[in-house]
Amino acid sequence: MSDIWGGLTQAFLLVIGLDADLLEITLRSLQVTLSALLIASAIALPLGAVLAVRRFPFRRLTIAVLNALMGLPPVVVGLIVYVLLSRSGPFGVFGLLFTPTAMVIAQVIIIVPLIASIAHQALRELWAEYHDLLISLNTTKLQRMGTLLWDGRRALLTAALAGFGRAIGEVGAIMIVGGNIDHLTRVLTTAIALETGKGDFALALGLGFVLIGMAIAVNLLIHVLGRTEREGLW
Repeated sequence: MSDIWGGLTQAFLLVIGLDADLLEITLRSLQVTLSALLIASAIALPLGAVLAVRRFPFRRLTIAVLNALMGLPPVVVGLIVYVLLSRSGPFGVFGLLFTPTAMVIAQVIIIVPLIASIAHQALRELWAEYHDLLISLNTTKLQRMGTLLWDGRRALLTAALAGFGRAIGEVGAIMIVGGNIDHLTRVLTTAIALETGKGDFALALGLGFVLIGMAIAVNLLIHVLGRTEREGLW
């Protein structure tokens, strides 16, 4: 019991004291995940708007595939990206394997279906409300999608936060394509796994506290956004 309390105390001191290793790993995690989130949102949010507004062949199939990909095992994504970026793969010439870029690519693939599915559901309801008005104003499809994206910004921000929450906690795919290299591709989740295996519970717990804090902050923000949307405060 004393070892546990000692580890918790050391972990707390590491967080409070902004330990250099902990800070470096945390900043790298944020850099990778925020980069992936920006790219994924740029892909997923317009895709959600297109699926809400336009009618085209295989639209229902596309929606079904997106919903199915939400449950795609991240380890499988990591394996696919590894094969594509390996020296014998089609993109091996770029030398991206075991770099932060490879980690960003894996996270983008993981969270695009999640963000797009949530965005589509929110924008579909908004389109049903705005349909007659936008049609009567003789707006173009791009104008309709732009209007939905703007008026549905709270729901879309919630979708993006959900993607961030999933990406920041990912370990399997990141370990495969990043290699958990010190000072290069080591992030919160992979560092926790490594330090736990080494028996350095203080640093592992400190990193865990940071990760839990991020998860709580994201969920609280989603809750607040959900309340403001229901109450019409924004």
